[in-house]
Formats: sequence, structure tokens, C-alpha cells
Amino acid sequence: MVHETRVLPKDWLAGLKENWKSDIVSGFILFLIALPLSLGIAMASGVPPLAGIIAAIVGGMFVSMVSGSHVVINGPAAGLIVVILAAVERLGGGIEGYHYALAAAFVAGLLMFVLGLCKAGELGHFFPTSVVHGMLAAIGFIIIIKEIPIMIGAKPAAKEPLMLVAKIPEMVMNLNPEIALIGVLSLILLILHTLSKNPIVKTVPAPIAVVVLAIALGAFFDVNHAHTYSFCSHPFPIDPQKCLVVIPNNPLEGIAHPDFGKIGTAAFWVSAISILLVQGIETLLSASAVADKLDPYRRPCNLSRDLSAVGLGSAISSLIGGLPMIAEIVRSTANVVNGAKTRWSNFFHGLFMLLFVILAAALIDRIPLSALAALLIVTGYKLSSPKVFKETHAIGGEQTIIFVTTIVATLATDLLIGVTIGIITKFLLHIYHGVPVSSLFKAPVTVEQKDAQYLVSVGDAAIFSNYISIKSKLDKIPKDKIITIDLSGTKLVDHTVMDRLHQYAEERKRAGGELVLVGLDDHQPRSTHPLSMRRRPATRASRPLDSQKSPLSK
Repeated sequence: MVHETRVLPKDWLAGLKENWKSDIVSGFILFLIALPLSLGIAMASGVPPLAGIIAAIVGGMFVSMVSGSHVVINGPAAGLIVVILAAVERLGGGIEGYHYALAAAFVAGLLMFVLGLCKAGELGHFFPTSVVHGMLAAIGFIIIIKEIPIMIGAKPAAKEPLMLVAKIPEMVMNLNPEIALIGVLSLILLILHTLSKNPIVKTVPAPIAVVVLAIALGAFFDVNHAHTYSFCSHPFPIDPQKCLVVIPNNPLEGIAHPDFGKIGTAAFWVSAISILLVQGIETLLSASAVADKLDPYRRPCNLSRDLSAVGLGSAISSLIGGLPMIAEIVRSTANVVNGAKTRWSNFFHGLFMLLFVILAAALIDRIPLSALAALLIVTGYKLSSPKVFKETHAIGGEQTIIFVTTIVATLATDLLIGVTIGIITKFLLHIYHGVPVSSLFKAPVTVEQKDAQYLVSVGDAAIFSNYISIKSKLDKIPKDKIITIDLSGTKLVDHTVMDRLHQYAEERKRAGGELVLVGLDDHQPRSTHPLSMRRRPATRASRPLDSQKSPLSK
């Protein structure tokens, strides 16, 4: 339990002096977790494995020092796999596509850096939660589908996700038994590690346990040498170049540079905007979640500064052949759990990564790709598990419609189109429920003050796309004041706004203020979820503020 009297850790050099022991320990554990994940993410993205390492090093050693957060871990993430792979293929494929994709990632990074300078952190409030969760679930499905053939040592029978699903039986029939055994045992180990309650088991990071097992099995099957073996009278080839991670013995030889030759094409800008979209959304979601829910000291983060820091870090990473990055929620959680106090844990995680690549690159070359595929399949499952569907449906049926529509549209087209269709679906549902078109992007808001208390009245509707106009009024009120938000004049208050206002109330409370919602007595919730959408029946007109619930009337 967090106590209000807890002393905040110091920052910068004073924080290093005060907390270096705990931050080094956490940084080392993070390095063990991030190393195999960074390699796997790079390989799944269609780029050299060293690209993932470069991104982790830049994210740890550079972005940590300029970001607006304290314990957020920045680096390559599974959410970017789909857009990077699509960019590589869209821009020519292979090494050529990789260099063009680096240029697209560089441009996306610069755009995000500028957006951060323009205080665009608030734009994170524009995206409806159901669309964001649908986007992440679709990414999870695509990761699983793309990694199955790698895990079992089969040649992918198609490129598009839905076509790959149809080809799974064919790929299973043509799997490589030894490679599949390494991948499947790695997957089983990950599942058992997740389910285990044994504290001793939990002390070993799951990715490291998988890598150790996979390297041992690879040595047993002699995967390090090219050969052909027989199984059930069928010959199966083993090619180390296709079965193992391959990085240069001299890391400097793996440095690559972006090619801007296609900057004038539509394909280039679709790639850059797609990368920017995922980077921006995931960074804002992760950074705010860490500050609000994970950081035991509840230190506020500067979201716009985080955008600029991650954008600039991604641009630098792209210039030397690395992947773009985001603020990563899973590793940030591990960072807090392992006792991190300051930004230095992120720095040390990057430093350990750099030292390992310089001093022990040969060990990386022994890691089977099928084990990394198993790691990514589990990551994809976490993004798209049945639990996500259940939680979304519990909020309301309209959330399920938007969520599933976003998933299907993304799988059938691409991420950018899928997210756009999801947002359009949300707009259409709101209009169907009576939201005036004139209020889709700006809500009628009035502010009254009486002594230290404020009444903020919202008319027409409070929905995801006009929440910024509401929040801009709230932000002008001093943090330590009492605010009453009257929603009796609205026809509809959607889940995204209910969720945002709940978070905003927590922020106000920590700052010594208070935020009270009133005027929803005539609105009908769409489910039993406390933050579900509220809609006022058409037969009921808006009514005045209930004087018994408003602090202003006292």
C-alpha cells in the first residue's frame, strides 16, 4: 500500500547516488528479459536482429535521460512488429526494404518529436479505448499467425494474416520436427512459468529460461552446423543461417543507414504515418499507465515530453540501423516489480545490453529462432487473449462492436485502415444514439466559479472526440480546487470520457483537489460496468443540476 508520507526518490545524479544499488539490480534483470525479446521483435519485423538490440540500447541509455517519466522502459516492442514488417515489404522487401523502412521510421520519429514539442500529448485522449484495444488485439493475432511457421520450422505458405490462417494445416504437415520440438517445448516452458506460483521459479526471468533451454536443445540437435537428418524416412535440412539468430561478431559491421530514395512515394508516407500512429498511441498509453497505476510513488509524467523523447530516440536509432521504439508497459512493470526507483534502471538496462553485444556476441548466435517465435506468440496472446474480449464486452455491447470491427478491418486490410474504420464505426454509433454532428469535435462547456469551487457544465454530448475541448477547460482550473462537472445537459457520455474523467479525478485528488460528477441520474448505463456509456432516453429532457449533489449550491 502506498502512503502519502513516502519520500520521493531524488532524480538525476542525486538519484543515482541515492538508489544506484536497486537500479542496477533492476536494470540487469531487465537486460535479461529484453535481450531475447529485442532479438525476436527485430526478426519478426523482417529486419536484422541487431536492429532490436540497437533500439534497446538507445532507448535505455539516451531516451531515459531526456524523457518525462521515471520508471518507464523504452525500447522495441511487439506492437511495432506489424507496422515495421509491412513497411519493409511495402517498400521493396529484403535489405532494400529495410533501408527504406529505416528512413520511414526516422521521419516518423522526427514527426513525433515535433508533436511532443507542440504539446500533443493531449492527442492521446482522442483515440477511443475500444479502438485502441482492438488495434492491439489485431496486432496480437497477426504476431501469433506470423510466428507459428517460424516456431515449427515450416516455410510460410502466405503473407496476408487471413491467408496464413487458412494455410496453418498445410504448414503443420510440413514442419521440421527438431525445430518444432525446440519451439513447442519453449512455448510449454513459458506457459508453465506463467502458471507457476513457486517463488524460486519466478526469480528466473521466463525469456532467459527459454533461451537456456533452446540453446541446450539446439546443441543436442547440432543446429549450429548445416546437415540433413531423417525422420520417418523423410529428409529434413538444418541450415544455421535460417534456424539461428545471426549477428556480426563485430557489432559495428551491423550498423546500417536509412535510404530516403522513396520519400516522395505514397508507400513511404503510409509506412511513416503507420509507425507514428502505433508509436504515439502506445507510448502515451504506457507512460500514463505506469505513472498512474504502477509507480509506487505516483510521480506524474510529462506525456508531451515523453513523445518528444521517444520520437528523437527512434530517429537516432533509425540512423544507425535500429528499430523505432515505444514506452513499453510489460518491461516497465518488471522494472517496478524488481525495485527500480529512478530513470537510471532504464539506463543500466541499455548499458548491460551494449556490454553484452560487445563482449559476448557469439552467445547470441546460438539462440534458435523457434524459441524467439514462442516468446512472441505468448506476447501476442497477451494482447489478444479471451480476457481482453470479456473485459471489453463487460463495458457494453457497443464497445464489442467497435472492438471486433477494428480487429476484423485490421486483419483484412492494414493497421492504419483498421483504426480508421474503428473510429468511423464509433462516430456512426454516436450519431445513431443522438449525438449532434456539431458536437462531435467540440462540446458546449461553461465554467462558473464561486469562491474555491467551480461548476463545469457540459451540453449535447461528452465523447472521445470532444473530450479535449472539455479537458482544456478543466486544465485552466487550479489543481487544488473543487470541481463539479454537471453532465445533465448531455444526451450521451461515452465510455472513453467516463474512463478519462475517472483518471482525471485521481490526478486532482493527488494534487489536493476534488472532482465530482453529477447530472447522470437520468442517463441509462449500457451495462453494469461503473464506467460504461451513459445515454439519456429521448423522452427525458435535460434537467437542472441537482442542488443536493453540487458543492456550489451549498
